[in-house]
Amino acid sequence: MNLFTAAFSKIFKSGNQQVLDKIKPLIVEINNREKLLSSLKDQEFKEKTHLLKEQVLGGVNIDKLIPESFALVREAAKRVLGERHFDVQLAGGLILHQGKIAEMKTGEGKTLVATLAAYANVLDNKSVHIVTVNDYLAKRDSEWMGKIFNFLGTSTGCITNDLDDIQRQKNYNCDITYATNNELGFDYLRAVSYTHL
Repeated sequence: MNLFTAAFSKIFKSGNQQVLDKIKPLIVEINNREKLLSSLKDQEFKEKTHLLKEQVLGGVNIDKLIPESFALVREAAKRVLGERHFDVQLAGGLILHQGKIAEMKTGEGKTLVATLAAYANVLDNKSVHIVTVNDYLAKRDSEWMGKIFNFLGTSTGCITNDLDDIQRQKNYNCDITYATNNELGFDYLRAVSYTHL
């Protein structure tokens, strides 16, 4: 890279680099909470979830709680799965939470990344749907990542082709529901047709 190109790059950063620069301080905040949260007892994680939900109900913006919520998910994943979110995965979770697309290669931990943004949005009493490409992945991921969510005191469901209407309703009523785009689309069409009968 010549001197001009290097200087130009510093002055005019790419859009991606600008986004990453903005979230670096949040990643530092999340990392700073790690030691404190590692001293929590297992049963305190569900209590923390309850307290965070109360703060949101009391008017605290969910974005203010991101460092603590992401740090809780990271610690929960370490305890129940033996997996710790890397900084790049925290960045992916932050980008998803902002409603943007985070492109990651196979093996970079997309499944684990989704737990961060999903948990944060559950705190705001929103139902979260995580869309996968097939029933196998929906079932696998809901069971696998469901261990993290359960540890944190949130419920996980899964929509697959073989469920009846009652089972589907039960799974949709969970805090976080894994499903394929096909199942979500067909359930939407079924719901629309029922309302027009």
